[in-house]
Amino acid sequence: MLWSNKIYTAPPNSGNVLLGRTLPSLLDEACDRAPNSRALNQWTEQGWQPLSERAFRTAAEEVALGLSNLGLEKGDRVALLMHSDVNFCIADLGCLLAQLIDVPIDLTQTLENIVFITQHSEAKGLIVSNLDLLDRIIPYLGSTPDLQIAIVADVSLDWQGQFKHPQAIQISSLAEIRQQGQAQMSDERRQQLRASLAAGDLATIIYIPGATGKPQGVMLTHENLSANALAMFSGIPDLELGAKEVVLSFLPLTHVFARIFFYGHMNYGHSVYFTTPNRVMKHLKELQPTIFATVPLLLEKIYQRILETGSQAPQRETAKSVKYDLLPRFRTFAAQMFQKKQETPQQKFRLSSLRWLPPTQFKLPHWRASLTAWKSLQTEQTQRLIDWAIALAQQYELGRSPSGKYDWMLKLADRLVFSRWRAVFGGHLKYAICGGAALKAEIANLFAAARVTILQGYGLTETSSAVACNRGCFNRAGTVGVPLPGIEIAIASDGEILVRGPYVTQGYYKNSEATQQAIDSEGWFHTGDIGEFTADGFLKIVGLKKSHFKLSTGKYVTPQPLEHKLEQSPLVAQAVAVGAERKFCAMLIFPDFNNLRQQAQILGLDLPDAELLNHPCILALYQALVDEANCHLPYWSLVKRFQLINATLSIENGMLTPSGEVKRARIAEMFAQEINALYGQEDSKRRETQRHEQLNLCPPVPSSTCPAYAQSLSQGAGSRE
Repeated sequence: MLWSNKIYTAPPNSGNVLLGRTLPSLLDEACDRAPNSRALNQWTEQGWQPLSERAFRTAAEEVALGLSNLGLEKGDRVALLMHSDVNFCIADLGCLLAQLIDVPIDLTQTLENIVFITQHSEAKGLIVSNLDLLDRIIPYLGSTPDLQIAIVADVSLDWQGQFKHPQAIQISSLAEIRQQGQAQMSDERRQQLRASLAAGDLATIIYIPGATGKPQGVMLTHENLSANALAMFSGIPDLELGAKEVVLSFLPLTHVFARIFFYGHMNYGHSVYFTTPNRVMKHLKELQPTIFATVPLLLEKIYQRILETGSQAPQRETAKSVKYDLLPRFRTFAAQMFQKKQETPQQKFRLSSLRWLPPTQFKLPHWRASLTAWKSLQTEQTQRLIDWAIALAQQYELGRSPSGKYDWMLKLADRLVFSRWRAVFGGHLKYAICGGAALKAEIANLFAAARVTILQGYGLTETSSAVACNRGCFNRAGTVGVPLPGIEIAIASDGEILVRGPYVTQGYYKNSEATQQAIDSEGWFHTGDIGEFTADGFLKIVGLKKSHFKLSTGKYVTPQPLEHKLEQSPLVAQAVAVGAERKFCAMLIFPDFNNLRQQAQILGLDLPDAELLNHPCILALYQALVDEANCHLPYWSLVKRFQLINATLSIENGMLTPSGEVKRARIAEMFAQEINALYGQEDSKRRETQRHEQLNLCPPVPSSTCPAYAQSLSQGAGSRE
């Protein structure tokens, strides 16, 4: 039931709806209208390796024909365990042209989840980036009965015969597959690849965390993805075709956010440079991109550095603390000059210009002290200038045009300070696209004042990425923008955001029950997010109805399995995971005090509850429980810190529902101070001190070892190191 009868749609002149397109057709169009010799660029130790659009298309066609030659048929699934690079793009488009359904797997998943996804999707093919990844996954391929072929993108010359693998699985290199496809290449075969491909065909299955902790597959068609990419790009003003737009990509292509943007850039013929998270800041300055997609965490770090620069006290001596003052010395020196009876042209001196000349023009007595004072004065002045610019930028508000004195001061600050902020992004950035999680309004406003335009959006894997985004004149801080063309958004009676349109998934693979729960009989997809619209039609995310949440990295955390593992211990009454819009997952643990006191007696501790909860030996007990619960989870879901809370959750105090479920929003509000402390630097130092105390004072705590199979395959962001 809707909150009101109002259904929100895209405002006029904010983009177009373009249906009926397959993903390979986007590349075909780009080759015709915007040829680019540097369409895809891969960073290597030897430098950037470019690939033209037409070479990219040819490579994808070779892969498609090669895969078909292996006996793979329309609708078969091919898993992609790959870094986010050019090879991923070639494999992806090759699968799509061959009418196969690709299944990208996040490299940061646990090995057991990787095997589960391969089994559940019934993948017949597996493409991996390199021999190292193959070596790590190959011991488990025997438990994937449908798998017939494994393909390695990057191989060495003597790679064959290095691996023991199930006899039922054939292992080839991507180069070999392309050679087989090249042997069959003809204009007729190219046309055949496209002739039987339809926009409504299933293109990909993307696995996301399920409510029970097991991944569930989101099914997306060619039209879901192509229409979403075209709608987003058509609404961004001043977006040019071809190589004029330079794009830096570092986000994982296994996620729909980065993948949608790649399809859009591919269609517009832009130059896309693939980098890695640990090189992104260096490459921003080097490449000077015009478009850059990111998650809030990176912008938060840059924002924090700017604030820290403004709040730093000068490290040198201040001018006031220096014994020798510059101005009296200048006056003395000037008087001495004028007392001379004869002056050469080189000795002439004008008192009126004295204050503008640097001290390097004169040979002053006590030069070192004077120079120290001068440098200190410069430091103070620079510090005040930065503080002034930050304060000025913090007053800026997106959607309101500055005027009068404030407008003049912004222009002055732009020349003196803001240009340096833009230089962090390379100095030529037109748009920073931010998604995956919420961005604080003050960050968007501050960067907007410095003419760094951030376009924040909102969407889910189930909606093929964005359903709303800021763009053009429709840009407001603290919101996720206005609806995308073709999308309908409504607010349910409980505040939940409902979405309907051509970008919504067909459902969850082999899970009709979850599909029926998510998509109602009228076609509305229930997002699980709580939202509201502003008076001028901008969507704001104000809370969560669903239990799982997103970190500021864009990763989802499913809290219930983790909480239930902890609650199995007699020492834990309740456990509540926190971390929405934060950089990592943390845990509030509410102890079972009866059992805890018994354990304290065994340890010889007779302390009040408040002191007991901070004792190193007690913290060591709970750390062991957390470590055990962390096993079998991807690294981003791991509980990095926890806090023992001296409180009890109950229905009477409003912390539990009548059915016994925790009220997460109420708990987050009630224990906001404790949650904030978990993410502070002081907490990190305190925990390090406690760890040393545990080693010295506390008896050993029994702990279990987490097997490699239950840990993340990689702790990177899905990009090549």
